Amino acid sequence: MASVVQQASCTNVPSYLAAVNAVAGDAKKRQMDEFTKHENEKTPLTSYFGAKIAETDIALRAGARGPTVLEDFHNREKISHFDHERIPERVVHARGAGAFGEFKLHTPLTGLTTAKILTDTSRVTPAYVRFSTVNGSRGSADSVRDPRGFAARLYTDEGNWDIVGNNIPVFFIQDAIKFVDLVHAVKPEPHNEIPQAQTAHDNAWDFMGLHPQTTHMQQWVMSDRAIPRSFRMMQGFGVHTFRLLNEEGKSTFVKYHWTPHLGTHSLVWDEALKLAGQDPDFHRRDLWDAIEAGAYPKWELGVQIVKEEDEHKFDFDLLDATKLIPEDLVPVQNIGTLTLNRNPVDYFTEVEQVAFCTQHIVPGMDFSSDPLLAGRNFSYFDTQISRIGVNFSDIPVNRPVCPFATNARDGAMNHTSKANRTPYHPNRFDALPTTTPAQGGFKSYPEVVADIKERIHGPKFNEFVSQAQLFYNSMSAPEKKNMISAYQFELSKCYEIGVQQTAIDRINLVDHDLALQVATAFPSVKVGPAQPNHGKKSAFLSQVEGKNQVFTAAGRKVGIYIQPGYSYAQVEPIKLALTAASVIVKFVGPATGPIKAGNGNTQIAEFTFENSRSTHFDSIIFIGGDDDSYPKTLKNGRLIHAVREAYMHLKAIAATGNAVSFVTDLCLPGDFSPEVKTSTSISLENGVLFAPSVGIGAEFTAKYLDGLAKHRVWDREVDHIAA
Repeated sequence: MASVVQQASCTNVPSYLAAVNAVAGDAKKRQMDEFTKHENEKTPLTSYFGAKIAETDIALRAGARGPTVLEDFHNREKISHFDHERIPERVVHARGAGAFGEFKLHTPLTGLTTAKILTDTSRVTPAYVRFSTVNGSRGSADSVRDPRGFAARLYTDEGNWDIVGNNIPVFFIQDAIKFVDLVHAVKPEPHNEIPQAQTAHDNAWDFMGLHPQTTHMQQWVMSDRAIPRSFRMMQGFGVHTFRLLNEEGKSTFVKYHWTPHLGTHSLVWDEALKLAGQDPDFHRRDLWDAIEAGAYPKWELGVQIVKEEDEHKFDFDLLDATKLIPEDLVPVQNIGTLTLNRNPVDYFTEVEQVAFCTQHIVPGMDFSSDPLLAGRNFSYFDTQISRIGVNFSDIPVNRPVCPFATNARDGAMNHTSKANRTPYHPNRFDALPTTTPAQGGFKSYPEVVADIKERIHGPKFNEFVSQAQLFYNSMSAPEKKNMISAYQFELSKCYEIGVQQTAIDRINLVDHDLALQVATAFPSVKVGPAQPNHGKKSAFLSQVEGKNQVFTAAGRKVGIYIQPGYSYAQVEPIKLALTAASVIVKFVGPATGPIKAGNGNTQIAEFTFENSRSTHFDSIIFIGGDDDSYPKTLKNGRLIHAVREAYMHLKAIAATGNAVSFVTDLCLPGDFSPEVKTSTSISLENGVLFAPSVGIGAEFTAKYLDGLAKHRVWDREVDHIAA
């Protein structure tokens, strides 16, 4: 394939495109397979140039106790390569995880664009997505409070299309010239390299307090959006306004959205803090495990379409990346489905070396004049050259699946021999001819520009509070409570009162009551007079009450706790019902491996009471035993803590048989009515489902799945548990 790829242009090979689409979604995998080595016990160890190696454990020496000699090429190769195994990590988005999949368009944007990826519903396009945190290093934790990167690549028949976005639809700044200052401010403070992967420090809040343009983004970052439950339950946004171009060259503005089929859900803060220590790889492990289990994550690609003649009808500027287009004004139209169904073979080559660029678009698309996007279009390409070299596009994961050919030459790590003797244009052989727009060549939108050259933004860029208020006003009561706690935690890590005061002043511009409640934790700061709040809400922004939010048990991870002697008759129907509902079921026992039930049957425990916590699961279930003495085996500190912790984190909990008394009497005494232990029917109190003496049937599993789907028991009172 490589030779064909180098010799043809992207537009005149219909037979090739037919072959690409013949095996739906596999074009990228077939290409990657060409660069994948399958080594086994029959593959001999060789030097980098093919010489078979007889000894790799002892270096060549001049005598048994003599010096190591320089001529040992294998020793030099081995050590030298190791010395250079790390490439410079990304300055931002350093910690990430990726997966392959496919995209299928179901609703074409006919008449709006010539891009085949958005008009041809017969195509199945190979895809790749890298998720990431923004602020932390590669060694930081997944569950920190931070925006998340959502970088999607579609390997289209017309070239790579990268939507390099985040899980938050807006950004801190309006102009890329401020990006350097932003990152320097939010990174660990330079005098002590503390703190890692968080904005809870003086420099970050000093920057945000002094830059009004950060006001809207602050609200999002202090919300639960900044601690997603998983990558699978996270929205993605293109952030910027782009253009679509049709055959007549007419432009339409567009914003891109990725909406997860599992809904958009988050951790709670205490849960996130604990996971950072218990399992720093929580999100990447969750993604990997789901794909391996066949629970493929899916997203809908949605678009917000604005006619060019309507560009100025809003009270905000479409070119301002600190603003979103409220869905109440412009609905999101879902047009295609992204499915991730294949994990990487090698993390370094397929995740660490993947190089996204915002300027990677295809014919039928173009950029707007968003000043932040303009800077990203320069910066991303420049960054990839710094990280992995000028030939980063030749790395397998970065190669397009359509034929490609350029006049670029030489450079480090150029491993393609090009027979073209005339690497310039035009040339006497007419090698690598250009393609007219009518035949599919890329054409930029001829935007009319007539103004003075000056360092200035449009007048609507100067309003910073309205959408921040819209976001806060739209939050549910639990979400507002969580935001207050988030602000208090962040500002408590700032040790300069002036920084705290500036932050409170900024919060007060958004909402006076919010500022007053946050300020209760800081007696040295003062809250100024109340500022006007327009009182408007959006029906789409809340994760708890938002319109179009999805609540489903599918894709959730449930931990079922068992001890030897548990009731197989109680656990087996639950396992079967949950699995049928696409719930991921994991058993937790005193040890890994088979755990024997009272009747001699077994379930395989993948987790132990010691190596896991309730934070690893969306919900937990405690199974009773066949013997009256079984509850005594549950009197274990880890198990008691698991119940109390899951209860405090507002998760659905269930107990069956004689495990009910363990939950009601030992773990959470006083939180339930006495009748739940003796009832002959199923009871549901405070989001805990009890089945003390009835068979596990459809009623139990239906009620449990309903509670699991709701994500949290938001009205549960847990202050006494936390205390």
